[in-house]
Amino acid sequence: MTLVTWNVNSVRAREARLLAWLERHLPDVVCLQDLKGVEATFPLAAVQALGYHAVVHGQPTYNGVAILSRTPLVEVARGMDDGIDDPQARLVAADIDGIRVVCVYVPNGAEVGTEKYEYKLAWLRRLRDWLGRTARPDLPLVVCGDFNIVPTDLDAHDAEAWRGSVLLNDVVRGRLADLQDWGLSDVFARRHPEGRLYTWWDYRNLAFPTNAGLRIDLLLATRPVADRCVDAWVDRDQRKGEKPSDHAPVWIRLD
Repeated sequence: MTLVTWNVNSVRAREARLLAWLERHLPDVVCLQDLKGVEATFPLAAVQALGYHAVVHGQPTYNGVAILSRTPLVEVARGMDDGIDDPQARLVAADIDGIRVVCVYVPNGAEVGTEKYEYKLAWLRRLRDWLGRTARPDLPLVVCGDFNIVPTDLDAHDAEAWRGSVLLNDVVRGRLADLQDWGLSDVFARRHPEGRLYTWWDYRNLAFPTNAGLRIDLLLATRPVADRCVDAWVDRDQRKGEKPSDHAPVWIRLD
């Protein structure tokens, strides 16, 4: 099985790229973030024509997540259903071929000390609590998406330039550690412990040509999935060309 996570930064703006990429590579499962649209605007018919089932959790203009699969999706969940009134579409989950796949778009947080930053911290705590209520670390599960957290200094081209930001500080890293302590491991990092492989590059300041990037798109898996991972890579080609997303797809292959 191949599983990919990709922040597309607007499906409407990137629709042609997305469909061409799907047709060319035919990944088994794709988790998409930052759709920037509701389900009615998602190219569902075109995706189905390529052989994919899809579940979409969107909202107007902002956020939005989706899972595409070449086999049926069952036990679908949209949002965390934790009694908190939250209009932001940031989580969708489904069972696919015996694996619970959870697609997340973690809030960016804007600036430390703002309401948006506090929302990010609270959302990450809710995610940890949701896993505790709905999942077990001894069963096959993967949580993947744009986490808006730089896991280690090796995951930033210049960690000092980002230190103290909403993407790289001890508090958000602590929230990520809470998820991992529950029973998740960073499967990409396990395959590439040397680091220095990035998934996001700012559109400004020639960040991509100079490889001044960050690794913030993660695939965290329980041991039954992590132990099956035989390869992991970043599809840098999708950060090239006309009107790319600022994120590249991140792949893993399971045996």
